[in-house]
This record gives sequence, C-alpha cells and structure tokens, in this order.
Amino acid sequence: METEKWGRRIRAFRKLKGYTQESFAETLGVSVSIVGEIERGNRMPSAEFLDEAVNVLGITKDELTPEK
Repeated sequence: METEKWGRRIRAFRKLKGYTQESFAETLGVSVSIVGEIERGNRMPSAEFLDEAVNVLGITKDELTPEK
C-alpha cells in the first residue's frame, strides 16, 4: 500500500514538472523500468532515488512524502 502512495505522488509531481518517464529516468540516471515500477507501486523508491527526485523536481521531501 505504501509503495502505491509513493508512486502516485512521484508520478503526479513528475507530470506537473513536465517530465516524461523517459526524461525523468535519464535525468536521475536510472532506467525507465525502475521509474515505471515505482510509479505503479511495484517497487519502493530507495532513499537515494528520493534524494535525487526531489532535487530534480525542485520540491522538498516533505512535499513528496505521502500523508499517512
């Protein structure tokens, strides 16, 4: 359940900032399949992924963190 919440939030911010999955993955230095798995809720994002994602998206971790 938690992984789905992370995935939905990451996808929403990615789209809001105008990134495709491909461009977002390339900017983060990961494969498109990793971004897809995270956004679908099949994979929990690592701490390193989250650190890079908030930097790329220009948001804070608090903004990205799903509400409980």
